[in-house]
Amino acid sequence: MILGLGSVVVMDYSDSIEIAATPEVVFATISDLPSMGRLSPENTGGEWLGGATGPAPGAKFKGSNARDGATWSTTARVTTFEPPTRFAFNVTYGPFRVAKWEYSIEPTLEGCRVIEAWTEQRNAFVRRSDKKTGFDRAQFTKESIRATLAALKKACEAPTSAS
Repeated sequence: MILGLGSVVVMDYSDSIEIAATPEVVFATISDLPSMGRLSPENTGGEWLGGATGPAPGAKFKGSNARDGATWSTTARVTTFEPPTRFAFNVTYGPFRVAKWEYSIEPTLEGCRVIEAWTEQRNAFVRRSDKKTGFDRAQFTKESIRATLAALKKACEAPTSAS
């Protein structure tokens, strides 16, 4: 969805998927940010910062990213950590806000339903720069969320070595 609020444009998008795994298994996979690279088309992994060893409200994480031959890193700060139902974090690039990501997990009879939500927080200058280069962040993110959810489903439904 794209909403115009005066000179500010708010873009957000969410998608969901049914996964035949417990909410606890799915939540553990989602909140393992250093391993997010195995799920995401853009994020390649990263590391916890400032003595953090895992997700908790306020914990910071350096994320490594790559797309079209370019690499960069961002910082994520965990805003919500409510196992096994909600995990959210805000992403920045230096002093600039980038996006808010949120995962919600709802139990179902077969396992759970996962909702991945994105809210664009880049400033107008960055969005204009993307437009000049022909990069459509909203479309890319829509496809990225679908790919991440599909990879999450595959990872969480894969038989374990203990089976």
